[in-house]
Amino acid sequence: MTVFIWITLAVLLIYFTYVFGKDIFKHQNVLENVSIVKTTAIGFIVNFFDALGIGAFAPQTALLKITKQTEDRVMPGTLNVADTIPVLIQSFVFIQMVEVEPITLLTMLLSATAGAVLGAGIVAKLAVKKIQLTMSFALVVAAFFMLAGQMDWIQGGGEAIGLIGWKLALAIGANFILGALMTVGIGLYAPCMVVIYALGMSPIVAFPIMMGSCAFLMPPAAIKFIKEGAYNRKAAVTMAIPGIIAVLIAAFIVKSLPLDILRWVVIVIIMYTSVLMLRSALNGES
Repeated sequence: MTVFIWITLAVLLIYFTYVFGKDIFKHQNVLENVSIVKTTAIGFIVNFFDALGIGAFAPQTALLKITKQTEDRVMPGTLNVADTIPVLIQSFVFIQMVEVEPITLLTMLLSATAGAVLGAGIVAKLAVKKIQLTMSFALVVAAFFMLAGQMDWIQGGGEAIGLIGWKLALAIGANFILGALMTVGIGLYAPCMVVIYALGMSPIVAFPIMMGSCAFLMPPAAIKFIKEGAYNRKAAVTMAIPGIIAVLIAAFIVKSLPLDILRWVVIVIIMYTSVLMLRSALNGES
């Protein structure tokens, strides 16, 4: 089963890289006007802490919004496309490092993928105002889950490395919803960790499940955004490349850091960005 997952991830990585590279090459003369220095820094920072369990989408949205590096209309697509390759690399690392019951892992990965494919086709066609309002809400949700983790509001946890029966069914259904929500900018990491913890699984098991879920769902979702042209090409490619380097450094060299203070800072930034998104929607800004 694990070999099947590895092969699937490898195929996704190769195919996505081909589609992404082909689109960038095709549009190389009409790339957006963004600051390579800023997007490179954003890509490195968010993916570094993503590999340590912080999650990338919410802080990445905040940094892109505050530095004005992409339009709100294409924010969901830009996030999904930019982070796909770094997340695929994360999944290779953590699926190898952490043992998870194969059926639990595979079914949760596939359900998240199905949700994302459904969601991406809808989000790519949404109007700017609807995307702004949705992402403003998404950021509040992300901040809540981070706050819940900081305050220990979610009780549970255990030593299990897999699920059976109704718990497995619940986890599969939850991951389907989280996969769909990924396409509007609600990061999967924090809520997936909450689900795993609440169902009695070991917290460390969350890493291969949440990273593997993103690795399975993001390529097909991102490819939909690419085909719709609903992403910032230059921002995506200049965040993806440093993101790959950041993931490898975090996974193999740093491995862990004291992140409590950083999480509080991220929560504040996320809430601030949520207000900015809401204000842009109400004022008709792009």
